[in-house]
Amino acid sequence: MKRKTIQRQIIMDAVNSLANHPTAEQVYLHVIKTHPTISKATVYRNLATAVEDNELSSPGIFNGAMLYDHKKNSHFHFVCDNCKKLFDVPGFELKENLSSLQNFTINKVELTFRGLCEDCGNLTDEKEKNNGK
Repeated sequence: MKRKTIQRQIIMDAVNSLANHPTAEQVYLHVIKTHPTISKATVYRNLATAVEDNELSSPGIFNGAMLYDHKKNSHFHFVCDNCKKLFDVPGFELKENLSSLQNFTINKVELTFRGLCEDCGNLTDEKEKNNGK
């Protein structure tokens, strides 16, 4: 296991503190509030390395930016098609239920649900009620 540098720990603490699937830019802006000497390149490089080392995960690129996830437990994601927010969905084991892939080795399962979040769904319902009058 690689030894964490002080800068890496500061960056990891920022991701944990933000706890909202931050972008590298958001992490950088958070870090420089207390550590203005840390460069943007250092933040980007450390985030990429943390994903490679399995210390962070990345749900992918949303709205043009890579997002980072501090949660290590099994979970999935839900993306609202209207407001574009990303939500965590509690995980469940899929690997054990994929008996048709007997000769495959599954290292990671990534699943993203899409639709309308509760707030956007309520707005749609409200709009439909008002139009129906």
